Amino acid sequence: MAAAQALMANRRMPKRRAAAVPIPAEATASERLREQSKRGRFIKRCGDIFFSLLVLVLGSPLFLLLAVLVKLSSRGSVFYSQRRIGRGYKGFGCLKFRTMRKDADRLLAAVLASDPALKAEFERDHKLRNDPRITPIGKLLRRSSLDELPQFINVLQGQMSVVGPRPIVWDELRRYGAAMDEVLAVRPGLTGLWQVSGRNNLSYSKRVRLDLRYVRQRSIWLDLRIILRTIGVVLLPMDRGAY
Repeated sequence: MAAAQALMANRRMPKRRAAAVPIPAEATASERLREQSKRGRFIKRCGDIFFSLLVLVLGSPLFLLLAVLVKLSSRGSVFYSQRRIGRGYKGFGCLKFRTMRKDADRLLAAVLASDPALKAEFERDHKLRNDPRITPIGKLLRRSSLDELPQFINVLQGQMSVVGPRPIVWDELRRYGAAMDEVLAVRPGLTGLWQVSGRNNLSYSKRVRLDLRYVRQRSIWLDLRIILRTIGVVLLPMDRGAY
């Protein structure tokens, strides 16, 4: 009888719920930044400044020549600034030598509206292989990647690094998904694994994987290897996906 009463009492007692196991949230870009070695970041930043000053000083005659060619090739300014996403989701104006016509935005809207195939290509890659907006000198600058030389100014301003993930526009955020916080924990690069691995010849998912690979494996030695390969791309501008 006593055993039965005890059993009934246990049934009436409210059961304790098991403590919920906390699920760790994904680290934000700022949290991942704080996890990085301050010494490593300092060394990389010093290298960025030294290398950028060296290129801007020694390459000043080339900069002047390219500026004159751009100005003479078509109407418009010498430089073009496009809003890109920097470290910690901070926007900045990414500089390039202008390679397109002055009315490029109007022309793009007209081309995409009249050609579904080009519209699909632009939505997939955010670029057009045979872009009617590009000037004759612009084709040469893009093929050799010389149009990106003004980005050394972005590097000096602390908005970019010499080597890093590809700087993207806001419309591309969704393509990176959950990987975006990890990628934006470092400064975007003037060059990187994507630029020396085929560029626009690669699928977009491959670009994302290369950016993640760089962020997770970055080191001084990897940066030096990428810089040396970039020099080869500039000196031998074959079909490496730059357009």
